Amino acid sequence: MSAGVQRIALGVAYRGTAYRGWQSQPGGGTVQDALEAALGRFADVPVSVVCAGRTDAGVHAFNQVVHLDSPVQREPFSWLRGTNRYLPRDIGLQWCQPVPEDFHARFAATGRRYRYLLLESALRPALETGQVGWIFRPLDGPAMRAAAAHLIGEHDFSSFRSAECQARSPVKTLRGIAIQSRGEPGSRYWRFDFDGSAFLHHMVRNIMGCLVAVGSGRQPPDWLLAVLAARHRDAAAPTFAADGLYFAGADYDARYGIPTHTPAMDWFP
Repeated sequence: MSAGVQRIALGVAYRGTAYRGWQSQPGGGTVQDALEAALGRFADVPVSVVCAGRTDAGVHAFNQVVHLDSPVQREPFSWLRGTNRYLPRDIGLQWCQPVPEDFHARFAATGRRYRYLLLESALRPALETGQVGWIFRPLDGPAMRAAAAHLIGEHDFSSFRSAECQARSPVKTLRGIAIQSRGEPGSRYWRFDFDGSAFLHHMVRNIMGCLVAVGSGRQPPDWLLAVLAARHRDAAAPTFAADGLYFAGADYDARYGIPTHTPAMDWFP
């Protein structure tokens, strides 16, 4: 990194409904395009960013972590207020942290976290449309937890991998799946928190499809063992909706001082 260049990390929250995903594409329309344009207007120089985890069209983020190398010096608070001024209302910087040049939003991450929010109701969502998944059948929490337990640990997750996945290996370590609900059966919200070393393309949404199949009684909990062992996408349930999926953040060495929490994490159930 050349003299005078400052590496900074930023936390970005966004509602992905209106975007073609995170990664910049010809024709624009992505979260990365909007963020880089806003940063460039504030810094008055072209800016490119690297993210911790790319998200698909319709997927949201509480705490996407990005880094950039800026030739201009600004205070952290100025980066936040100045850039947010140029961002659309459904994208916003949450924090700014100067970091050493060995920090890399993607390669320095030791883990990543996702959250899926699901409405169990006979009626489709209205106010929450685009922000939660939906299932009209009652769900069995203990059955889903029993099924999820089969996925914890290091496994070949080929059965939960999309055909477009570019990961070199399907072997990942899933450290935890926490499942909780709020409300009464037939009218409640479910929260699924996934913690892993890394995730394959569509992995969380494909796991969600299987957990919902178990929770609704269409499959027994031990079915997940057979799905995992098959190592083939056809063995699993269909990919679940993107609407309720949120990138919750990435884990880093404590010396970098990267925040792990943003206000929206408390606003959602």
